Amino acid sequence: HWQDTCCIVLLRRAGNSNQVMFSLFLNLDNDFLKARDFLLSRGFVFITYEVLSLKKLLQIDTQAIHQEKLKSYVYIRTTSVNPSITYHARKEIHKAVRKILETEAKIFRRPFNEQFSTFDGEDHECALWLLLKRSQSEDKEVRLQAVQDLANNSHWHDYQYGTVAQTCDQRTAIGLARSKDIDLRFFLPPPPLPKIKNDYPIEDELRLLLVSLPQTGLDPCVQYFTSLALRESSQTLAAQRGGLWCFGGNGLPYCETLSKIPSETVELFCLQALVQHSKVSSHCDKIEAKGGLQLLQRIYQLRKDSAKIQRNIIRIIGNMALDERLHSSIVRAGWVSVLAEVMKSPHVIQSSHASRALANLDRDTVKEKYPDGVYVLHPQYRSSQPIRADILFVHGLLGAAFKTWRQQDIDRRLDKKASEGEEDYSQCWPKTWLASDCPALRIISVEYDTHLSDWKAKCPVEAHRKSIAYRSNELLDKLRAAGIGDRPLVWVSHSMGGLLVKKMLVDASKNPEMDKIVNNTRGIIFYSVPHHGSQLAEYSINARYLLFPSVEVKELSKDSPALKELNDDFLSFAKDKKFSVLSFAETLPTHIGSMIKLHVVPLESAKLGIGDLIPVDVNHLNICKPKKKDAFLYQRTLKFIQDVLAQEIGD
Repeated sequence: HWQDTCCIVLLRRAGNSNQVMFSLFLNLDNDFLKARDFLLSRGFVFITYEVLSLKKLLQIDTQAIHQEKLKSYVYIRTTSVNPSITYHARKEIHKAVRKILETEAKIFRRPFNEQFSTFDGEDHECALWLLLKRSQSEDKEVRLQAVQDLANNSHWHDYQYGTVAQTCDQRTAIGLARSKDIDLRFFLPPPPLPKIKNDYPIEDELRLLLVSLPQTGLDPCVQYFTSLALRESSQTLAAQRGGLWCFGGNGLPYCETLSKIPSETVELFCLQALVQHSKVSSHCDKIEAKGGLQLLQRIYQLRKDSAKIQRNIIRIIGNMALDERLHSSIVRAGWVSVLAEVMKSPHVIQSSHASRALANLDRDTVKEKYPDGVYVLHPQYRSSQPIRADILFVHGLLGAAFKTWRQQDIDRRLDKKASEGEEDYSQCWPKTWLASDCPALRIISVEYDTHLSDWKAKCPVEAHRKSIAYRSNELLDKLRAAGIGDRPLVWVSHSMGGLLVKKMLVDASKNPEMDKIVNNTRGIIFYSVPHHGSQLAEYSINARYLLFPSVEVKELSKDSPALKELNDDFLSFAKDKKFSVLSFAETLPTHIGSMIKLHVVPLESAKLGIGDLIPVDVNHLNICKPKKKDAFLYQRTLKFIQDVLAQEIGD
């Protein structure tokens, strides 16, 4: 059409050069120039109209495109599929329109908008790729915001979740797993596991792993129980070690044959021994090198009906996650998706184990590390809420990090059945009530490894059981790794846990490296703590169901010199530091077994000598378990915490 514009262009080649010279006859009157401009603009309008008409005629089957996208995200390797006609048509239209706009920009000497390259994508698709790119930014703030935006958008399509699962980096996957109410479609399922070599059953695979690990640096009782788990190993394994083998030596008189024990029980024995190995960094390297992460994944998938087995496995993963060198291996073994799923568990024990493992993996937002037995009850997810202070819960020595602090349930006698615990507990009030009332607090509960006596056999080296002094040093190191002492701190303790708190504070006051713990302590709550001993020491046979085993129960003797010395040392510097102290004392007797009924901690023993002492009409077990949120026990505890931390948390 432009031939009719009477605009003559003269082309002439200059010598041997490739340069083209343009000469335009410009002896045209003003009317002709106006006509030319009009025709040019009309020409471009016409071209645009033709392109849009072509696009309209080539109606694209969006359902077909969606199916093609889904094919692109199958999680297995497959042969390439020929592109569909609709995809080619859309691509050609895109290229044609881009070429036209580029030509127009050159003629009118205008810059071409490079953002046009996203023309073929829908808005939410562009946003997805932009967020994925930002999630890998070197700028930490940009990176964290991108992960938060990915997690908070509930309008992604199925294939887009698949896109994120396959393209996000390790750091982003961990951040998504620690996001509240995350959609599990963001994560790839665990990879297919290799077949078991030589068709060994699972328990034999665990034995192979255990026997390949170093046999040093373990607690003697753990060595004994490990030998119990390995006692009945096959002749093949024995041959590999050059004969019969076990950690405690051959022919232990206390070992019972495993031929009568179900395979699930053997697995549990082995896993409990493996937990102890995972506390040693060099042993974690061996577990990873021997394919332990994949073996644990297999057991986890096979034993979905056993919360105890799964809990021990996640505990091992949490211990291994303390070593940043193993993070990539943990992620590749598919544990991020498993942990993200367990975080949604309604059972506080399961979710808290997963929360600890993910916190140890998340080096982007968590500077602290949580060793074995240190659990964060709040916040368990990434949060923009700044943490102002810490609350630390310390249970009695045969209590637990979760069940000790549950909401009061039915009145149960303290017998063997009760001491063994149950899978389901009522609410953990520090995690629910206290977290909602004081969201600016980090709430931590500690647990020491006090369940060895549940392993069905009495450990022949029980004399090695830890004393209060030993446990104090052990826990102080763990608490410093978790950042205890970096913020204002309130201790909450029950029974023998209160003696442990006093011992830790006394020890920390003598150690310059632990000064922060003492200096930042704002207050202490004691629930029925036997500051001056307990009558329980007279019933050592039954006492193991409530407090210490018989070796340690000697420390509970009434008017014990060790307890008196500890109390005097604590009071001497507690008064100087002006700690705020609140004590609760039981007034009702506790049933111990079927024959004994006594006040475990009499009122005179619960009296520390400083702070308030409040008698409560409950027994020893329920002194730390409020019946409901508006009960006096909880409300008085909450008021104390808010008062001593008023400067940090305000109203």
